[in-house]
Amino acid sequence: MAKKLYLLRHARASEKLNGETDFDRNLTSVGLQNATRMGINLKNKDIHPDIIISSPAMRAKTTAALLAEQIKYDVKKIHLNEEIYEASARTLLKVINNLKKPWQTVLLVGHNPSLSYVAEYITNEPIGNMSTCGLVEIQFEEDTWEVVSENNGTFNWYEYPELLNF
Repeated sequence: MAKKLYLLRHARASEKLNGETDFDRNLTSVGLQNATRMGINLKNKDIHPDIIISSPAMRAKTTAALLAEQIKYDVKKIHLNEEIYEASARTLLKVINNLKKPWQTVLLVGHNPSLSYVAEYITNEPIGNMSTCGLVEIQFEEDTWEVVSENNGTFNWYEYPELLNF
């Protein structure tokens, strides 16, 4: 059975305030709206991930929660993975390779540049710099996440809030 991976860059975040860490940056009002809109977009496409895995950074986990609410995914079941924050492309690929076999559809919420690099690496598509709240759908014919590697994913689509018609 084909597996689907959704790579979502966190929504637009505020600049670091005086004394604030990068990890604790919040979403802007536009970011909050865009994360909700992207969740509505997934709901309209009838996409229901088996698991949502997010960076624990405030901007990523807030994006994941807002999206989850729209698709009726229990926010308490979002898995926070510390490896995703400040991950290299290699580390992010390792996270993907270690996903559990029963999960057919996975949504991973993280950061650039690693998300863009991994998306391009496994699909061989020139995606470029994913915009904030940009979402890529990748399909794999393999039955296990362990074999996800260079050029073995099929790029289905890339969307971001400015493309949505609502």
